[in-house]
Amino acid sequence: QAWIGGIRAGSITSCGNHVKASCRWIAFNAEAPGVLGIVPLECEDGGKRTISQLCCHSDVVTDFDFSPFDQLLLATGSADETVKVWRLPQSGQDIPGGMGLTLGPGGAPVDALQFHPTADAVLASGAGKRVTVWDLGQQQPLTVLDSHGDQLQSLTWKRDGHLLGTSCKDKKLRIFDPRAGPAASQSVPGHDNNKDSRLLWMGSSDCLISVGFSQMREREVKLWDTRRLSGAMLTVALDTSPG
Repeated sequence: QAWIGGIRAGSITSCGNHVKASCRWIAFNAEAPGVLGIVPLECEDGGKRTISQLCCHSDVVTDFDFSPFDQLLLATGSADETVKVWRLPQSGQDIPGGMGLTLGPGGAPVDALQFHPTADAVLASGAGKRVTVWDLGQQQPLTVLDSHGDQLQSLTWKRDGHLLGTSCKDKKLRIFDPRAGPAASQSVPGHDNNKDSRLLWMGSSDCLISVGFSQMREREVKLWDTRRLSGAMLTVALDTSPG
């Protein structure tokens, strides 16, 4: 019963997530570009789940995230350079729900986005070389963090909401305090290969985990402490693979 079958998922290449869940819905990249599959989290009618489609963008959906304050609020980013916010129905109703607003276009494909963990209606989106922190209520940017040397690959909020970390194609990891200004407060060389990288904050602690590639194309995981960000505390090589 824990498995959901019959899903025609897409094999989208992007810097973002390909599946996300709230307390009510599971969203995933569908086969068609610009379309998300939407499945109820809970079983109904004896375990049968209805798979619906949310046609949300004119190009590939690159990342999406549910609001931690409203489990029906879904933000989507796309290669069409826009961010859109959708209100999904409670359950069993026709999808799509109402689209609340559109942010952009921002001059570059949206690579990653994430809701703020402690402030309602605040969303960070990464496009090109910059991160924009949006106030969804005012539908305008609160700040733009633009001190990246190349394409952004991932972003992550610290669980208490004070800091934001990014990984970038210029092989650097950066820490920002968005309230203090647009420049990075800390920066450190990350992985030696710029092919791809992900950065994840470990809750409200001072530690982060990054995943990327070594110079020899080995997939590796690194542990970082923002209190001593001169280098990784731990590096674990996994295997050699192009993906």
